[in-house]
Amino acid sequence: MHYSIIIPVYNRPDEIAELLDSLTKQTYKDFEVLIIEDGSEISCKKVVQSYSGVLNVRYYYKENSGQGFSRNYGFEKATGDYLVVFDSDCIIPPHYFEHVTSELKATKADCWGGPDRALPSFSRIQKAINFSMTSLFTTGGTRGRKKMAGTFHPRSFNMGISRKVYEETGGYKITRMGEDIEFSIRINRSGFKTVLIENAYVYHKRRTNLKQFYNQLHFFGRARINITRFFPDELKLVHFFPVLFFIGYLLIIPAVLISLPTGLVLLTGYLLYSSLLFFEAFRKEKNLSVAFTAVAAAYIQFTAYGLGFLTELLNEQSL
Repeated sequence: MHYSIIIPVYNRPDEIAELLDSLTKQTYKDFEVLIIEDGSEISCKKVVQSYSGVLNVRYYYKENSGQGFSRNYGFEKATGDYLVVFDSDCIIPPHYFEHVTSELKATKADCWGGPDRALPSFSRIQKAINFSMTSLFTTGGTRGRKKMAGTFHPRSFNMGISRKVYEETGGYKITRMGEDIEFSIRINRSGFKTVLIENAYVYHKRRTNLKQFYNQLHFFGRARINITRFFPDELKLVHFFPVLFFIGYLLIIPAVLISLPTGLVLLTGYLLYSSLLFFEAFRKEKNLSVAFTAVAAAYIQFTAYGLGFLTELLNEQSL
């Protein structure tokens, strides 16, 4: 199997260097790499050229159009049987394509996705955010666990499709605001077989801080409503959970003032949940500082997503 790896990048040459370095260590070698510079002011061209002797890599520059359409641009240039998309802040483990090849031979799948993980070398905040974004107790396992809520929709930080999928679907129809989920839904509804390959994980570095994390999740909340403009039936009860969580902890103090027993029950519930997050994060990372930060990251995640969700929902209702 011949793979084409498509990586859009915007002003992040250092990330491309790490990603390309990880690809030189793949145990399965039959792939090409297409770097799509999406109108960057800080070019990664020299970085890409430095790997031309060890990788089958090509560099393209285009005007800025966002990730979705930049991936389509790469699909058009690709020669592979399978088209793979990674985010530029990912590091790919050496066994990635070996596991994917084995799974595709066994399942004959048309589309796959995999989880994201954190390396031991990641910073405290990176580990905390990774926990918040992947834990069963925060996202329900939707980012790459066999036991998860609902249908698996691969996300474009780690996703692959057959050439037939691209030819029949036309790739991404929107470039931002939930473009990967919209694409995944369309792939599933077109009758293609989608699988989760748990061993095809990537290390998602997420160069961010908690403020940037808030902004990103606020955008994700808005994106969930944007997807319903294409697929109204995809808005599920579970998508309202961050909104309810956010409203719930805002009501703790008023509830205590109005009815002390009710307020204490509400407060106890949030304390128990916070403790669950803390001990699970500590069990996973073996670090008290990461565990405390993971709890904060989870609350930021729910708050930002919930507010973004509400903002876009109210905008939709006013149209």
